[in-house]
Amino acid sequence: MKRLALLLLCVATLGLASCKKDTYITQELKAKTYNYEIKSTDWKRNADGSFTATWVNKKFDGITLDDEGVMVYFEHPLTTSSFIQLPYTFNYSAYSYELYNGGISFDVQDTNNLTNSVPPNYNVFVKVVVVPSEYEPN
Repeated sequence: MKRLALLLLCVATLGLASCKKDTYITQELKAKTYNYEIKSTDWKRNADGSFTATWVNKKFDGITLDDEGVMVYFEHPLTTSSFIQLPYTFNYSAYSYELYNGGISFDVQDTNNLTNSVPPNYNVFVKVVVVPSEYEPN
């Protein structure tokens, strides 16, 4: 009986000693959303007839340009409860953007004739979503 108890104790000890708990710590990459409002007076006419509004933001840096994904949305001109992703066309006006180190420029131009371009005569609510990514060299 003692031998059986000793044998069971040894088996239990080996079984418990062989259990290993692995702990993994992972860091989640979270997207960041930035909001901005382009005032109707912020649009400036370019030499080609299009219009540009600029948002200087130091959070849009070289890492954002090189490694991260960026999505830009304008509040819908007719429905303030929805957004349209840039680039898009609405009422013969084409909206686009250019991201650079230190800011972002928003452009609007007439789809038929640049000289007929008209900027929005209302404030435009902008949502910029930056999705981080880990750079993986080739």
